[in-house]
Amino acid sequence: MPMKSFPKPSDLAVPAGAEGWEEIYPYYLVFQDALRDAEDQKFWFCDSQHWPTVFKPFETIGGEFAVKCLGQYNARHLLVPNADGIEFRVHLGYLYMSPIPVAPEKIAARLPEFERRIGHYFQNWDSMLEQWKIKVRATIDEMESLTFAKLPDMVPMEDILSGKAKDGSEVLLENYDRLIQLAYQNWQYHFEFLNLGYIAYLDFFNYCKEVFPDIPDQSIAMMVQGVDMELFRPDDELKTLAHLAVELGLQEQFNAPHEVTATLEGIAGASGGERWIARYEEAKDPWFNFTVGNGFYGHDKYWKDHQNIPLGYIADYIRRLDAGESIMRPKEALIEEKERVIGEYRDFLDTESAAMFDAKRGLAATAYPYVENHNFYIEHWTMGVFWRKVRELSRMMYAEGFWPEPDDLLYLNRNEVRDALFDLVTGWGVGAPQGPIGPYHWPAIIERRRKIVSALKTARPAPALNTPPESITEPFTRMLWGITTEQVQQWLGNDESTGDGIRGMAASAGTVEGYARVIHDADQLSEIQQDEILVATITAPSWGPVFGKISATVTDIGGMMSHAAIVCREYGLPAVTGTGNASTTIKTGQYLRVNGATGEVEILTPPVQGPGAHSHQHVEAPA
Repeated sequence: MPMKSFPKPSDLAVPAGAEGWEEIYPYYLVFQDALRDAEDQKFWFCDSQHWPTVFKPFETIGGEFAVKCLGQYNARHLLVPNADGIEFRVHLGYLYMSPIPVAPEKIAARLPEFERRIGHYFQNWDSMLEQWKIKVRATIDEMESLTFAKLPDMVPMEDILSGKAKDGSEVLLENYDRLIQLAYQNWQYHFEFLNLGYIAYLDFFNYCKEVFPDIPDQSIAMMVQGVDMELFRPDDELKTLAHLAVELGLQEQFNAPHEVTATLEGIAGASGGERWIARYEEAKDPWFNFTVGNGFYGHDKYWKDHQNIPLGYIADYIRRLDAGESIMRPKEALIEEKERVIGEYRDFLDTESAAMFDAKRGLAATAYPYVENHNFYIEHWTMGVFWRKVRELSRMMYAEGFWPEPDDLLYLNRNEVRDALFDLVTGWGVGAPQGPIGPYHWPAIIERRRKIVSALKTARPAPALNTPPESITEPFTRMLWGITTEQVQQWLGNDESTGDGIRGMAASAGTVEGYARVIHDADQLSEIQQDEILVATITAPSWGPVFGKISATVTDIGGMMSHAAIVCREYGLPAVTGTGNASTTIKTGQYLRVNGATGEVEILTPPVQGPGAHSHQHVEAPA
């Protein structure tokens, strides 16, 4: 039978009002008519795991820097034998990717260099990772120091007396250029260890599959779980603050956490409140540099800037503590189960094989935490500072009349912003009567782009484009995004074994029944009720506080190493990832059975007590 295909890029209808959308993005990010034959031969998948909504023009910077830097570590730094980088395009506002395989005849030649390079990292892992943190912190600190102040009416007299001979506008231009460069710098640092973390895990994964052909994927993942990852630290800080509030009897001060100033003033004035406030201030730096999104969009809300978010989570934790619930992750139970699984599989091996098993598992367990920890330092902390500085610049230029709304800089791409800045300093520097040209040029363009972005958001992206390969073997694509041969065939409807259910990747074991809560936006997180099943395009790291409320997770995209999969395993929750369409197929209030061991999600007839009741839960560990 001929392979079924996803639509070609040119086959997808442009939403009404989005005509001419290609012009708002850099030329190199959109499919080209001159390359249509070649680009239509490639399989592209939509990375809604990292970019679940339409880009404003400036926001493509995150996708460009992230995917470029991922590729450079495969293709230029490490020379991964079977995987180069990933080509990427923006189509109808969403990011599509096409992994680049290495030609089979070139694999053997890359192997010695690859082993030499990864050997250096793995032999010096702890010291190099410590140096990595120093490099990243230095970048963040420099970014924090950048300012975008309004230009003065005249050059200060001190500059005349010192012979400085510059008007100060160079600082504005240099700071913008440096902001972009610092973001790029930390994205390069981002991937220095990430691909190594995947490589170490994949090496252990493949060895386990070789010596234990029937081992479940989840059992392999379980053997490296149960660690104290830094990505969990922000949520752990909130739990600590909740426990302290209960200890000090401050519960009644958290009745209206959305009123930040009043809440904090009420706590400070209460008995024991000063101690709590001191601990709260201690937690804020750096752990509140955390977004409810994923750090790639200018609209993402950060705890540091929107303290109603962490205060709301603390209030919920206090409510649960007062109800006698435990709010801590079951770390001890997870570690105990991990040791049991390790021991049972290791007992099947002879002495030589057991030594190899120990070495590969030990390396994977060492490198594995970085797969999540980097997220806090780059996507959250770095990008939180970056977007704060972008808003500062945008609002300064808004005050100069460049655009209709304070944050409208996001409707320009980063090179257009540089041009607008030069326009600003030119109009100011020469004393032009009308001032800079931007206020006469940009407002109409921005309004048109605003309408295009809004129109693009009315259509969900196709999960993939063109004809998929017969077999998807690229390891990062399978592990991180959950793009497997089986999953792609299900998306195409070739898998006839699913019946009326939904299938995805068996990402975290256990079986649960409960009511669905479909989340399309982080602002909906407050709607989640106790024991509901979270259904989403993808989850974000800062959703940790809701994982203590839900009973399972189902996502549209994501593999065994996706955030949703990792966090569910660390919280002991069932998860099915990479379903392709769960968030658009399932409706809030439907009753589900989620089997995290088989990757099946069924929509059932609800029990007689109806919505609002707790889920009926039965969780099983993997064999």
